[in-house]
Amino acid sequence: MYYLPVILLALLSLSSQALGGKVLVFPLDGSHWVNMKVLIEELHSRGHNVTVLRPSNSWYIKEESPFYTSITVFNRGGIEKEQLDAFTRHILVIRREKLSIWTHLTLASEVGAVFEEMHCNQLALMGKIFDNKDLMDSLHTTKYDLVLTDPAFGGGVFLARRLLLPLVLNVRWTMHGEAHYEIAPSPLSYVPVPGVELTDKMMFGQRVQNLMGYIFSLYHKARFITSHYQSFCNKYFGSEINYKYFLQDADIWLMRNDFTFEFPRPTMPNIVYMGGFQCKPAKPLSDDLEDFVQSSGDHGVIVMSLGTLFSHLPPDITEEIAAAFARLPQKIIWRHTGPRPVNIGNNTLLIDWLPQNDLLGHPQTKVFITHGGTNSIQEAIYHGVPIVGLPIVFDQADNLSRMKARGTAKLVDIAELNREMLLQALQEVLHKPSYRENMQRLSRLHHDQPMKPLDRAIFWIEFVMRNRGAPHLRTQSFRMSWIEYHSIDVILTLLMIFVLSCFVIFSIIKYLCFKVVFKKKMKPE
Repeated sequence: MYYLPVILLALLSLSSQALGGKVLVFPLDGSHWVNMKVLIEELHSRGHNVTVLRPSNSWYIKEESPFYTSITVFNRGGIEKEQLDAFTRHILVIRREKLSIWTHLTLASEVGAVFEEMHCNQLALMGKIFDNKDLMDSLHTTKYDLVLTDPAFGGGVFLARRLLLPLVLNVRWTMHGEAHYEIAPSPLSYVPVPGVELTDKMMFGQRVQNLMGYIFSLYHKARFITSHYQSFCNKYFGSEINYKYFLQDADIWLMRNDFTFEFPRPTMPNIVYMGGFQCKPAKPLSDDLEDFVQSSGDHGVIVMSLGTLFSHLPPDITEEIAAAFARLPQKIIWRHTGPRPVNIGNNTLLIDWLPQNDLLGHPQTKVFITHGGTNSIQEAIYHGVPIVGLPIVFDQADNLSRMKARGTAKLVDIAELNREMLLQALQEVLHKPSYRENMQRLSRLHHDQPMKPLDRAIFWIEFVMRNRGAPHLRTQSFRMSWIEYHSIDVILTLLMIFVLSCFVIFSIIKYLCFKVVFKKKMKPE
């Protein structure tokens, strides 16, 4: 009798696994893996079998895990984590030079070249997978229900098409840029191009700037991306196919933002917003960290973290930051792995890792200093903590500019950073109530929804499993030419018909008039 509950639980567990789907995940490394891992763990908890296809030189994706089975493909080359660390520090050096058009072009060119190398390595890895007959036969035989991938690098998109499986994207960026631009109408008059740091309210000059930014993004895509992906597509799928169709043909786009962060814009039926899906209620801190936080008293705590790639900055910058912190009454928790600053204050705790989500959810936390990564901003919104932003590279400045437009963040240019500048920014955010009020309003909006973002994401993944795709939600617009999409052919045809009609009517009237005049002339005779 006492064993009955245990037996029932075991049977329920077995039945859930029997009913669970088979998900093949082709993830992206780095901070993108943090997002994918959240979905994988949730899928596992709901009884689904998850297989992760990973390269042997992965930075963070472990071969052994209780949440998934891994298939490891040997890979060499590409950009190692240490190289990317060095590159990001190099970018910071360029940023600190005198800003000019040449500096911006140099920065864009160097970032583009690094990403080009990463795309090429990704395609080389996918080529090894496609050429491995035993592996491909095994993937076909397993009969997965769908492929889940991050399309910032397009290998997983090709894999889904090769296996003829439904495709779900865990996405904010594709290989081309911001994901909305792939399938959703994006009028440049009020949809700001990522990188130009504009809002949805643009004056004439800003609309010109937005258009120029869009043209530059097209050049960047053509220069660094398109030829490599099209060459791969030609080799494995045929030259008559445009590789972009595979991406645009995805069943569901799980978008890692929402309209507490994004400006209002057109969207599509198969775009599912899951902004903040990785955020969780705060857990208790460790005893020593809790003691340090409580020792701050009424002044509270400031948390600083610049993400995985910027755990330490050049010494001259860290000295300025440390000097600014030392003049504050607040306690500081700073994720920092470099040399200890000489002028560090007694109020500052340096640690090489911090429980960011738990600290942001602590009632003593007053301000969050961040580089502006999407995950960090979403966690700040979730917990309602105002921001001091130190954008460095990639999408960080653009992310933080959206928070600035909403009155929730104060930005500091790290290229010109000094102790007075940082101190002034911190005091403004600490003592001006509007920053916290605006962020808490965003937090309330984020929480006020019918279901949690993670639950919504899992529902749509399971929807695709149950229905073997979601073709009824996919737009056909990308299958149309530019002329068809904008109805240029229809407009020209109607215009031609109108002109011909006018010509015919004019000719008939002219003929009738001529006939009447001719008759009048003939009568006297």
